[in-house]
Amino acid sequence: MALSRISRQVAKKVLAVETPEGDGALVRRSIGSMKLRNLSPFLMLDHFHVSKGAGFPDHPHRGQATVTYMLEGSSRHEDSAGHKGIIVPGGVQWMCAGRGIIHAEMPVHEAGSPDPRGLQLWIDLPKQFKMVEPSYQELGPTEIPTAYPEGPDGPVKVKVISGKSHGVESPVRPLGGCWYFHAIFSKKDATVFQDIPAGWTAFIYTLKGSIKVGSEPIVHEQFYTLVLSGDETETGVQITAVDKDAEALIIAGAPLDQSVVQYGPFVMTSREEIQATLIDYQLGKNGFEKAHKWKSVIGGL
Repeated sequence: MALSRISRQVAKKVLAVETPEGDGALVRRSIGSMKLRNLSPFLMLDHFHVSKGAGFPDHPHRGQATVTYMLEGSSRHEDSAGHKGIIVPGGVQWMCAGRGIIHAEMPVHEAGSPDPRGLQLWIDLPKQFKMVEPSYQELGPTEIPTAYPEGPDGPVKVKVISGKSHGVESPVRPLGGCWYFHAIFSKKDATVFQDIPAGWTAFIYTLKGSIKVGSEPIVHEQFYTLVLSGDETETGVQITAVDKDAEALIIAGAPLDQSVVQYGPFVMTSREEIQATLIDYQLGKNGFEKAHKWKSVIGGL
């Protein structure tokens, strides 16, 4: 017997205000801001805009995964493990920092092309995966599968970056549960219901236009993060487009029963682990062997 569809509702609403970040970039941060510090397993959500001359030069990470999803323009990346490439519009990079890596993320600016814009999500790694070797899962725009809840000619399509939507599954395999969808509407009042596992933390980011959530009449405008309720009877979330070109991200993850102790780009579960990380980085060991020798090419351009 199929489960009845009962939608989650909006439990908290936070506007992502644009602020400076990195070397001249602008970001709209919601998760990770003072208004929304803790949303396990999610640590940070930045909607970024990188103008010419700006970027994110060489910097380290440990203990989290970073997911970069490009909306417009392209971004180069290069790291201390020898991995490098370009994330193009519609592409995604799922980087598991694990025990330690140093990398650079720099925009590509070309005549006639828009400034790079996209989203970066930080996801806490389960304690048992904090010290794994760094790894990448990358998908170009044609490699991200798309679900059509009402068929290819219907008013809604869902890009399945990770997880499962309407019978379509992404090849991305995160360490720890995480589903990531981009819902795109082509018609006013179009509706989609996305299943979400019971007990998972879930939120929506209103990327373009306005939407309604569940049975509530409240209209949610662009650039808001909507934290969803998590009652055991709720099987997913219903989203209705208020504007014909509305777009929204739907992201959900298994919450972690562990402490979060963060020092900049290092995310561990205790102060002692952070202190050990700082020593590792200072001495260039346990994942940071190249910390004081490696310099990216793109970070100095």
